[in-house]
Amino acid sequence: MRKFFISSSQIKQNNIIILGEDVNHIKNVLRLKTGEQIKICNKDLSENYICEIVEISKEYIDCRIINKADLDSEGNIELIVFQGLPKADKMELIIQKCTELGARKFVPVQFSRSIVKLNYKESLNKIERWKKIAEVAAKQSQRDLVPGVEKIITVMELCKLIKEYDLVLLAYENEENNSLKNELYKIKNFKENLKIAIIVGPEGGIEINEVEELKKNGAKVVTLGKRILRTETVAFSMTSIIMYELEI
Repeated sequence: MRKFFISSSQIKQNNIIILGEDVNHIKNVLRLKTGEQIKICNKDLSENYICEIVEISKEYIDCRIINKADLDSEGNIELIVFQGLPKADKMELIIQKCTELGARKFVPVQFSRSIVKLNYKESLNKIERWKKIAEVAAKQSQRDLVPGVEKIITVMELCKLIKEYDLVLLAYENEENNSLKNELYKIKNFKENLKIAIIVGPEGGIEINEVEELKKNGAKVVTLGKRILRTETVAFSMTSIIMYELEI
């Protein structure tokens, strides 16, 4: 059953009004008809509904709520990906796959070795594009929320933010001793909700002075093994390992 996201303002008593690009998708791509059922998630509250399409117009799709669904695709891990700005469309791939794996938020970071440099207008356009990628991936993977995509930040801004997390893991190719496994083992028996951040550098890696500054502010530097991974592979690997080991 197809799933769509709406906000609280689109719920009118026992009906839900679907607006925007989803109207064309339902009407002209999926070719759904009145009487067919779909899942709708209120992304403001992470509440799911089974609904029946009752009207299809050019501007909106009117759906009647059949029942509130007891669905829960979100676990106990609030995972945030601080991703060094990569080249080309790699950020889109990172957002798509890490959304499928369970990441809750993405924050692009401008590191010293980031090749990509975006002006203000370019960054706004990119962020809007990335938000759409996250929503499409959330629909496909039947998430109960759409992961957020924040504005691009600097390393110094990142140092201030990481103090909010229970665990911050920085993947660094020159770390030899402390493994991701070791850090996860320390908190594996914690059952309450955990707020975890991962920091991944761009293609050129992270400067040593940036690593030291992040360590000073609480980041745990880890190795992912003997091989050097692409930046997008690091994001996928860390997200999937953390979810496998800690999600309940």
